[in-house]
Amino acid sequence: MVAPPDNAPPDNDVLWARSLQYSHDGSPALVGVSVGVRQGEILALTGPRGSGKTTLLRCLSGQLRPEQGEVWFNSVPVHTMGALARERLRRDRFGWIGPEPQLLPELKVWENAALPLLLAGAPHRAAKSAACEWLDRLDIGGFARKRPGALTRAESQRVALARALVNEPAVIFADDPTAPLHRAERALLLRTLTTAARSHEITVLLATHDEATAAVADRRLALLDGRLAGTAAASSPVPDTPEGQAACSLSA
Repeated sequence: MVAPPDNAPPDNDVLWARSLQYSHDGSPALVGVSVGVRQGEILALTGPRGSGKTTLLRCLSGQLRPEQGEVWFNSVPVHTMGALARERLRRDRFGWIGPEPQLLPELKVWENAALPLLLAGAPHRAAKSAACEWLDRLDIGGFARKRPGALTRAESQRVALARALVNEPAVIFADDPTAPLHRAERALLLRTLTTAARSHEITVLLATHDEATAAVADRRLALLDGRLAGTAAASSPVPDTPEGQAACSLSA
């Protein structure tokens, strides 16, 4: 048996990153951030707006390639993958839900929810069945044949969650998904997400600045000015310019 390389991640971490650095237009967004997440763990990334939460999620999910540092998924180095390989990884093994549903208006609700499966080449009937099952769990199965324009904002966000869960991913990246929701809708979304994570051993990275949302996690990491809280170096202050808040589109 070939020994693993010295820089390989711990065996019990499904997702692991070390010394991540990233900048937006010359302004540091991540400065030496390291994190490890176990299979089935729900990890809350907390901190004020502009602290680096979204950038960290995008680096960990392969949407961004860090300028420095390493990202490993199940002992596979994501940071060395090409763009096409990272796109396939996001489609097949990861789920993403952000503050905006970003549904395709020309597709029916069930087609939006089934999109990761359809793009992966799953049989039409199987993809529809899986999508409708998640829509039913989120109490919006009755909208399956409608277009997104017929939905409220909260209902659209439930469809986005169904889309993130439909292929039973290994990891779900949830970037402030409850931000646009009222308390009751927030509770339903979080309950479905956490129940699915527990029952299917899905790892969840949940970025939020809301204390009630962070409370559902098994563990928390706080970010401040692009660093893990408590690690900022007084000799190297980070500029006050916050990181950009550009919305992440669904990668298929």
